[in-house]
Amino acid sequence: MDTESILVMGTGAMACLFSARLAAAGANICMLGTWADGLQALRRDGVRIVEEDSQEHAFPVRAADDPIECTGARLAMVLVKSWQTERVARQLKQCLAEDGLALTLQNGIGNYETLVAALGTERVAAGVTTLGATLLQPGLVRQAGHGVIVLNGHPHLGPLVAWLRKANCEVEFTTDLKSLIWGKLVVNAAINPLTALLGVPNGELLNRGPARALLAGAAQEAAAVAVAQGIQLPYPDPVATVEGVAARTAQNRSSMLQDVRRGAPTEIDAICGAIVRAGEQSGVPTPINRALWQLVSALSVNGKLDKG
Repeated sequence: MDTESILVMGTGAMACLFSARLAAAGANICMLGTWADGLQALRRDGVRIVEEDSQEHAFPVRAADDPIECTGARLAMVLVKSWQTERVARQLKQCLAEDGLALTLQNGIGNYETLVAALGTERVAAGVTTLGATLLQPGLVRQAGHGVIVLNGHPHLGPLVAWLRKANCEVEFTTDLKSLIWGKLVVNAAINPLTALLGVPNGELLNRGPARALLAGAAQEAAAVAVAQGIQLPYPDPVATVEGVAARTAQNRSSMLQDVRRGAPTEIDAICGAIVRAGEQSGVPTPINRALWQLVSALSVNGKLDKG
């Protein structure tokens, strides 16, 4: 792959969003995935995005299901669900150049560590983003509101940051990425499973008393686990923050709700499940997160499909 190329791991909502934005900026995009319907749509129509003015734009991309087709990649973005990270790490071992860099912007915790175990710290960078996306159909995405990308200070991030900024992405840096990762984890744990279980957009959680109480309880538990692990969250009041996010994204359908509706596995293990496991290590009880973890696991088909 040439210096103008970016390898995007995944074919879902976030993968399509970033692929469209980067392709519009002039990058050559190769999307590597396993979802047959997604790959077929990308090969036939390119990656398509519906803009805020409802106009649809399409951009040609390479869509591959074999990492051998993507060898020599210098820049890669990991935009798959957390339960797919081990598979993607194995694929990147085959296609990422020795001096290449893979950036993960995934939800949940543990993704960076899984990638580092396979690729080494020199070839992995991590970040978080508040950008959202809704997959309307295979290969067709709509951006769900505005957001930023916050990255750690990896020394080889320069070329990828330049591409992201060329694609009109707002990029910032932090020296305490773990704080931001846990800050997003708290929000995701409080909002995503409840929307998936109730089948409602984010804002509806604030209109239902029992749901709002569960949202607050899940956020408080997750924040208590973070504090017990010595992590300072990027905000002082987790409940107010989560409710604020739900209000600002009132019409959004969470990624977990989208997964459940299309019959795909969810990221519940890397969100509420991760909080429960960390709580057990820290001696912090997490009964609400445990219940949400178990309920979404019972609702979904985790591990049976691979739509990425």
